[in-house]
Amino acid sequence: MSQKTNAVRLLDTAKIDYELREYVVDDHDVSAEHVALSLGLNPELLYKTLVLKGTKDPYLVAVIPGNAHLDLKKIARVSGNKYCEMLPMKDLLSVTGYIRGGCSPIAMKKPFPTFIEELAQLEDHISVSAGKRGLQIVLNPHSLATITQASFCDLLG
Repeated sequence: MSQKTNAVRLLDTAKIDYELREYVVDDHDVSAEHVALSLGLNPELLYKTLVLKGTKDPYLVAVIPGNAHLDLKKIARVSGNKYCEMLPMKDLLSVTGYIRGGCSPIAMKKPFPTFIEELAQLEDHISVSAGKRGLQIVLNPHSLATITQASFCDLLG
């Protein structure tokens, strides 16, 4: 498979086990729920990557189930920011190196403080973007936390 995104290369270098899953991209619906359905995955197991701006951290990352909603107060509290807001979509590519629908928490342009919803720890495997639309990485949530230096926290509203 010639799907070597930066995220995949980083996992290979770190010798972390993962599985790549391809799906057909629907430009009209890049939602996590739609991607989960395309892959035949439970939406609770497909995690979306959200990038935020904070008062202390210029940028931070939240990784939450695709069918859930991020609580901005909770991520501000666990990250030590007074408040956080979503990164404007127009800034996503320049900040992370990724586009909407293909934003991976792995191998962004720079390492940012990363927080994974604590429910992920209950699963053997979760799915995150591989860094491009149409490709997902299925891996152990603890491996994801290791490669992104993330903390598990209660993030859901």
